Amino acid sequence: MPNAQCPMPDTQNKLVAFMRQIRNLSLSFLYGHSIIPYRLGLSFFLIAGLCSCGNLTSPGLRGAGLKIGTNVTPIGEIKPKQDNQAIVYIQGQVEKQAPLIEQWAYKIKDSTGKIWVVTNQKNLGEGSEVVIKGKVRYRSIPLAGKELGEVYLEEE
Repeated sequence: MPNAQCPMPDTQNKLVAFMRQIRNLSLSFLYGHSIIPYRLGLSFFLIAGLCSCGNLTSPGLRGAGLKIGTNVTPIGEIKPKQDNQAIVYIQGQVEKQAPLIEQWAYKIKDSTGKIWVVTNQKNLGEGSEVVIKGKVRYRSIPLAGKELGEVYLEEE
């Protein structure tokens, strides 16, 4: 009577039977269904996720009047003050570009005005729509008794 003295083999048989039921249960949702729709759905979500990481300045968004958030300051509201070093966000279209020694300057325009932005970015092409965070700077240029200073942004 080895089985009567040690209930272990009977417990092992029940455990093995239980594990088989769990395995069959975990695969039963695929019974009668093709796995292709699941793979297509997963592929769709993967591609949609990768596309959502793309650049918001795609050609389809140009001219759509898209405002990226409420913190965007119209360029016309940035006033030339010598002590003004506020940080602002601007959105507009690159009108001109000028290389500097280790940086680039871009003239950005929106419907309210234009402003120069000094940045380390080299890949902003003319006509592209951009959103830039920068510190307002003012450069005083006194000439013949007149103040010809210019306000500009230095990208943060």
